Formats: sequence, structure tokens, C-alpha cells
Amino acid sequence: MSEWASKRFWKETSVEPRDHGFTVTLDGREVKTPAKTPLIVPTEEMAVAIAMEWKAQDERVDPLTMPCTGSANAALDKVSTQHREVVDLIAAYGGNDLICYRADGPQALIDRQEAQWDALVDWSATELSAPLKITTGIMPVDQAPTTLARFHEEVGALDAFRLTAFHDLTSLSGSLVLAFATIRGRLGPDDAWTIARIDEDWQIEQWGEDEEAAEHAEKKRQAFLHAHRFYHLC
Repeated sequence: MSEWASKRFWKETSVEPRDHGFTVTLDGREVKTPAKTPLIVPTEEMAVAIAMEWKAQDERVDPLTMPCTGSANAALDKVSTQHREVVDLIAAYGGNDLICYRADGPQALIDRQEAQWDALVDWSATELSAPLKITTGIMPVDQAPTTLARFHEEVGALDAFRLTAFHDLTSLSGSLVLAFATIRGRLGPDDAWTIARIDEDWQIEQWGEDEEAAEHAEKKRQAFLHAHRFYHLC
């Protein structure tokens, strides 16, 4: 984005219908992606969110303050042109899902994982028709081919915009099942993030929190919350 708009040059920001979608204009000029693709998004709500990011810019444009614009750019320039590859990448998380790898001690951590993750394992079997096997420690466990096929089918049904958000929900949490539970309303985004962080939070409770690590974790949390919002803007 900084390559094509490092300084603010416009006064008016608008949302307009365009080609079965919506676009954002700056003084009547259509916004384009870094690859020069017309920035046409599927819903007016998403276009409004993007327009608000452009409207909020001061003298210099800061891409870091424009997450919806960035996600839309990624959907149009990257995910839409590599849909199958991105589907394969995300679906592969189902073979090593976070919630399937359990601690072998101490008992308090085992109990905490069971209390939160067992319900998601059950949910995967009933809601996604994708039963999961659980293992202890870091020993790998092979999930059933039918389960992996179901994950691939569900991920493959997502369009480029939803897939962009779902990629971040999955990669940030380390759990395909948790990402599905979040987009389908089984979990709120804040609860989902807390559940994904059980192991990390346990370590913090035992050894204290490092300031730099805490800052990094907060950035990831904000990115996760944004991905949830962007998915539902679709």
C-alpha cells in the first residue's frame, strides 16, 4: 500500500456499488490493490470498514492501521489466485491440531486442557463429522483419512475473502477445529483465543511473563480478533 499511497492526497472517501460488489473511491478514484487489482469487495459492510480506514489516515498513510484494507488486498492479490494451495495449507492443520496434543503432566494442566479441549473434540465429531484422535506429549498421531477429507471439504468451500480470514484464525491459534468453532459461533473470539493459549498461559503462571513476549502475544490476539471480524464482514 505504501508503494501507491505514501501520502494522503484525497479529501473525500466514498463507497460505491461495483460489479456485483462494492468499492471504495478517493475523490472519485477507485482504490486498487498493490497488484493494481480493482478493490471490489463482496459486501457494503466490508467496503464501509475499508473506507473508514482510509478516511482516518492523517498526512501520511500507515498500512498498519488499515487491517481490513490489508486483508482485502490479500484476498484479491494472493488467495484468489492460489485458492487450492491455500486450502491445502490450511486443511493440513487438521492433521496436527493443537487440541489433539495433550500434556502428560502436571495434573492441573491436564485437567485444564481436558476441560476446554475435550468439548471441541466432541464438537468436531458431531458438527463437522470429523472425529479426532488424541495423543499425549509430542508423539504424532495419524488422523483418519475420512476426517482429513472432511476438513479439506469444509475449508475448500470458503471463498477467497472468508478463506483469507480463516487462514489467520487457524494459523494464529494452531487449531483448525477452534477456527471452525469460532466462525460458526460455538465460541466467541475472545474465549477462542484464551482456549488456544492454555499452554502458554500455564507457563506464564509458573514462571512469570516476559514483557517482549507479552507484547508479541497481544499483537497476535489483535490479529485474531481482526480475522474474526473480517470473516463476518464477508
